[in-house]
Amino acid sequence: MKSRFFLTILLAIAVLALPSLACSITFNLPDTVDTTTTRTMDIAADVPVSGQTTELSIEMGSGKLEITGGGTGLVDGSVRYNVEKWQPVVTTDGSRVEIIQGSEGSIDIPDRNVINEWNLRLGNTPIDLQIQAGAYQGTLDLSGIPITNLRVSDGASRATVKFDSLNPARMEQLTYKTGASQVDLEGLGNANATEILFEGGAGSYTLDFSGDLQQDLSVHLSAGISNVRINVPENARVRVEIGGGLSNVSVGGTWTTNGDVYERSGSGPLINIKIDMGLGNLELRVR
Repeated sequence: MKSRFFLTILLAIAVLALPSLACSITFNLPDTVDTTTTRTMDIAADVPVSGQTTELSIEMGSGKLEITGGGTGLVDGSVRYNVEKWQPVVTTDGSRVEIIQGSEGSIDIPDRNVINEWNLRLGNTPIDLQIQAGAYQGTLDLSGIPITNLRVSDGASRATVKFDSLNPARMEQLTYKTGASQVDLEGLGNANATEILFEGGAGSYTLDFSGDLQQDLSVHLSAGISNVRINVPENARVRVEIGGGLSNVSVGGTWTTNGDVYERSGSGPLINIKIDMGLGNLELRVR
């Protein structure tokens, strides 16, 4: 337990001190699972109830996760793994579909001997999407996928979530909970969400609000000892309220300040951001 605790602390320090080098860092950890011959399982699930939003739950252990659009039915793709008890199970219950991976042992970040690679494609059907993952790296490219709710929960990750084109469905809430991680959320204006909740530990996080914002957006961000960057479009109306005693705030572009409130005038819907940070660094940037 002590070694795992100190590993988490070291990872947090590395993420804070070297965010620009995160992609080049390799962690070699001892295996606590037995590997076997590498296997590939094809994933295919149809929309269970036509005309209804499908609740899709994806639960994986530590590894690599890539999600894009362009799938047939509800979801298709493959999982490549070499731990026998990590074979995923796909179940359907009414309008809910679950893709769940079994577990054996526990590792924080897989080393080169452990393979757990997920490549999934989501179809063009309304989805209430939930993703739970261990320590993973990957990209969730959700551009143009009709997502009505999104909930992501992970451990120590290096992840990017992208919305390069507008979500054709209105998203009620986008929730992301993470630990000592490097997480980039890109194109949040295209997520078509009304509320975003982001909860981080000690890490490096970027929230980019570019895109075609359709309505006022409420954002609540809380984090530990972290580096946080907020990117907003040049012409956006923005209000940022900072709580928690954070004093290390840097700004780029023109902002109106009143105590712990930073504002920009613009056109269109309002991006209203509330940030709760006690220590760390916050950057407000105009792009």
